[in-house]
Amino acid sequence: MGLWMYYLCSNVLGLLKLLQFLTLSWSPFLEATVFPSSVPHVKASYSFGRTFLGLDKCNACIGTSICKKFFKEEIRFDNWLASHLKLPPNYFPSYSGNYTDDAKSWRLVEISRLTTKYQHDQADKRICASLSKTKTCSIERVLRKTERFQKWLKAKRLTPDLVQIFPEAEGWPFPKYLGSCGRLIVTAGTRPLKEFYSSPPEVAADLAFQLLSIVNSMRNNDMNYFFYFVHVDSGTFGIFNNGLLFIRDASTLGIIDKQEGLQMTDGQQEYKDIFSCLASDCQSAFPNCNSVREKQSLVMVCQELLPKLLKGKFLQPVQEKIDRFLRLCADSFRADQEVSDAAGKLIELLKSLQSCDSHFAYRYPDCKYSDKY
Repeated sequence: MGLWMYYLCSNVLGLLKLLQFLTLSWSPFLEATVFPSSVPHVKASYSFGRTFLGLDKCNACIGTSICKKFFKEEIRFDNWLASHLKLPPNYFPSYSGNYTDDAKSWRLVEISRLTTKYQHDQADKRICASLSKTKTCSIERVLRKTERFQKWLKAKRLTPDLVQIFPEAEGWPFPKYLGSCGRLIVTAGTRPLKEFYSSPPEVAADLAFQLLSIVNSMRNNDMNYFFYFVHVDSGTFGIFNNGLLFIRDASTLGIIDKQEGLQMTDGQQEYKDIFSCLASDCQSAFPNCNSVREKQSLVMVCQELLPKLLKGKFLQPVQEKIDRFLRLCADSFRADQEVSDAAGKLIELLKSLQSCDSHFAYRYPDCKYSDKY
């Protein structure tokens, strides 16, 4: 399955972002095959270097679809309040920013890299070493010669054998992709879950319900993919202004194709190519799919996030029930089914606590006409 099989069972940094922007439409992908000389140059008061954006790495960069916005200052980092301010450090993995279409109204965006600058630099060295045995080379020329890149150029449309896709428009819980420039990706901005730990009971219950529902849907879905976290923290999930919860940071999210994954044995290595070096150590072995437990993500969420969101928020006996289900769900020594059952009971309880009012814009006024509320 091409790109998909290469990433099978991996917890590659930024994998979901990579798959998301590659498959939203032809334009972002095609723009990634354009040489830097074709990028429009718009005079701006900020001194942009091609290195900061990653344009010096095209065609190994992500794309150029949103470069105009950067050069016209229609995308600004949070500290861009005056023209004399310098760009932020280029070693940060992500930045908060603002985006506009009319220079009057601005909205929050996340500006991020697939991996850290250090990891990008290491990947570039590995790509060069894998082919020319030198420390420096033309990254784009190396990649353009690969069989996979040639398939992309010849294809009239993107099909599952070329990539797999997880766009927000199809219901996947990832922020909307807005565009890319060099090695920077711009997505819709969210507020991290940690900002809601002190929220009132009705908000806490709603967010906890959404969080558990997302984790469940990532474990069991019609596409037969199994998503799992190798780590979660207070910045993993984020909330939009309408109250909808999304996966904010997919860098520790792994994927197993349940239909194809378990059939892979010693032939796995043939699906690796030079693109393996873009986000991880291209010499590393594939992780064993069977080592990933069904309960893994649920246990992490119930251990690390939900107690901070739900502790001491409700009256008895509701709080007692919540605490009991959380203890069972967070117990890594229990069987997968026991953890899953506890999470299911907690989801049912949290749903019964949801209220239907305009504060929850993502489901209002639809909830007024539903017998579930």
